[in-house]
Amino acid sequence: MSDKKNWPLWEVFVRSKNGLEHRHFGSLHAADAEMALANARDVYTRRNEGVSIWVVESKNITASNPDYNEELFEPAKDKIYRHPTFYDLPDEVKHM
Repeated sequence: MSDKKNWPLWEVFVRSKNGLEHRHFGSLHAADAEMALANARDVYTRRNEGVSIWVVESKNITASNPDYNEELFEPAKDKIYRHPTFYDLPDEVKHM
């Protein structure tokens, strides 16, 4: 895979210093995972804003089809017991 035109596309997720989750920051082309990680560091965390980086080859991501959102997500609305709205949380519990 030395030909740059054939390098796979990688999706970059970065966790910021103040965040608990990784967010999608963008995409880049790289020959392998190590190069993608190094390039993601250089491109997306230049200002020292990240504490963790994930790179995932785009072909390995499977996404839901927006045309089928109703049939995919509608059944969850019938199960109100799955939503923690009935519980009182102590003030000491953060990030819920």
